[in-house]
Amino acid sequence: MAPDLSALLAVIDTLLGPSGCPWDQKQTPHTLAEYLLEEACELVDAIRSGDVAACAEEWGDTLFILLFIGRLLERELPDFLAHATREAEAKMIRRHPHVYGEASKEMTSIIATWERIKKAEKAENGTPQGALDSVPASLPPLARAYRIHSKAARLGFTWASDREQEHKLEEEWAEWLAVRDGEDAGRKEEEFGDYLFSLVEHGRRHGIKANAALHRAIVKFLRRFAHMEALARAQGSRLEDLSPAAQDQLWKRAKREIG
Repeated sequence: MAPDLSALLAVIDTLLGPSGCPWDQKQTPHTLAEYLLEEACELVDAIRSGDVAACAEEWGDTLFILLFIGRLLERELPDFLAHATREAEAKMIRRHPHVYGEASKEMTSIIATWERIKKAEKAENGTPQGALDSVPASLPPLARAYRIHSKAARLGFTWASDREQEHKLEEEWAEWLAVRDGEDAGRKEEEFGDYLFSLVEHGRRHGIKANAALHRAIVKFLRRFAHMEALARAQGSRLEDLSPAAQDQLWKRAKREIG
């Protein structure tokens, strides 16, 4: 059953009204953009946790910010929310000719058609656009790098084989090592960034999204570290007071006990 958004919109209208909240009344789409990013990240965290109740809460918070921004934009474009939803509906139908038409349902064809339609839409709007311009600049860097590599690969701008890409990865690693111990901080950052960018492509070619993979690694590290701290406390010690060798022993134990 589709949700009834009228009650939530009524709350927003009250907050923005004459007797509403002074803080809300000072907001603009620009000031709310950061809150939208924050709420979206909290929703992603809830999804990854598998906690459906948390997903409902964070989805609601994200929806609230989206509707709030929509109401503010209606000051510049009356009926903004209705216009935006109609445009989204038409766009999704237009971009799915394999569902609403007779186009091929083969995955490679679906992706190619999607990109072709997007490009045609931009051209109709009189907006010149490069193949990679649609990747949002505000995406987290690892996710942005993945999307850039993915789009470039669809155009054939990638290595012909995994081994060729591995050679590039090795080349970037060698360039990092060459500057690692130097004093040029800018050059070190550049070469390290080049290596990370190539590493993201290496993962992509093997079906791995770097952003999700790093998130998983962080969660695993935090879980093991917390267990290691608990083991230290059980011994009557503080982790920071232990020798590196003793810390390493607790780390290995944590890995054995919780994986």
